[in-house]
Amino acid sequence: MAARHGRQRRPSAWRALGKGLAASVAVLLVSTLGIAAYAVADLYDDIQEPPTFTLESEEVLAEIPDIGVMDGGLTFFLAGIDKRPADGSFGDPEEDSAVLNDVNLLVHIAQDHSHVEVVSFPRDLLVSVPECADPNGAAGETLSSMSSVKINTVFQHGGLGCVAETVEELVGIPIPLAGVVEFAGVAAISEAIGGVEVCLVDPIDDPWSGLNLSAGTHSISGLTALAFLRTRHAVGDGSDLGRISSQQAFMASLMRKVQAEGVLDDPIRMYSIAKAALANMQLSSYLQDPATLISIARTVQDLDLSKIVFVQYPTRYTEDLSAVVPSDSAEAINAALQADAPIELSATATDHASYGTAPETPAPENTAGDAPPDGAPTDGAPTDGAPAVDASGAPATDAPMDPPPLPDDVTGQAGDEVRCSTANTG
Repeated sequence: MAARHGRQRRPSAWRALGKGLAASVAVLLVSTLGIAAYAVADLYDDIQEPPTFTLESEEVLAEIPDIGVMDGGLTFFLAGIDKRPADGSFGDPEEDSAVLNDVNLLVHIAQDHSHVEVVSFPRDLLVSVPECADPNGAAGETLSSMSSVKINTVFQHGGLGCVAETVEELVGIPIPLAGVVEFAGVAAISEAIGGVEVCLVDPIDDPWSGLNLSAGTHSISGLTALAFLRTRHAVGDGSDLGRISSQQAFMASLMRKVQAEGVLDDPIRMYSIAKAALANMQLSSYLQDPATLISIARTVQDLDLSKIVFVQYPTRYTEDLSAVVPSDSAEAINAALQADAPIELSATATDHASYGTAPETPAPENTAGDAPPDGAPTDGAPTDGAPAVDASGAPATDAPMDPPPLPDDVTGQAGDEVRCSTANTG
């Protein structure tokens, strides 16, 4: 790392914050602006120099001045790796860690910012890995392509850039932005957010992850949040697919909290979250600007939560049950991402999955021939999720058409849906 010659230590942003709070209400706005100035300077101290890596697809961002106001969408890839911290708090970092990318998330923001898809890829998904740059080699050196390998081994093979290129090839869209977070980072970011509310259908006591929670609703943060996101043996069917369902319930709850509490309109909370992210994540070079991180968040701050959909990439088990491969329905996900089209999940898909979460309150059953509920339209006006129709029953030509629901093996949930983790009873 290059030496920082002559660089002066910047004032603590938290000292500036304390001074601002001690001032009178009349100068609160001025103090906030001062805090923001210190905050941005302090955030830059957390950025690794030089930038950690640059993705091959980053060139598509060359003409974009600001993500928050851009005329177009973006795709971001996040990997969560199981590298143990050096202090041994999560096991021996030399013996218990293979540096596997066990969490793999693709976040796609639509061109018109009207919908967002968050796709989770199971850690045991078999993929083809393209030839990619060797992160530990000289410039121009590459690693050989591979076929039929588990996606969670790709990070150790070729770093985050190679994982991103693998997912690019799998879904067929460029990925210009990426980041990686480790155990301690997840705990720190959840603390900065102020906790996330989750619910459990059954009590869970999991010695593998350290999660011990009673049935019901809990606000979790720090190490408890990390244990909830890591637990696998204790939820659903005990597989990584069940863990993904719990992670989706957590992320949906996080989005509801951010919107309900106006987090993105609070510069102090935004600062603490951005600082935690920059201090605990490795990010591709375009994301090294703190303003860019905030701009990404503000792109979706007013988006209808029902338009934020968390999807598990559809898979089926191999014959020996040791891994999963994309199912036929995976092409529907790929096609939607490539067309920048919204995704609508089947209303009961996750309920039918052995590894899925459960709805907080079961929906009432509808019987064919029942009279419409009070207030329901009866003259061809649309009901929720249905297109408007004209007098003949045909869709009205000027009415927007909702996307058709995906097959039942495509599971997940929308951001406005509350789902609860179920315990593994096997």
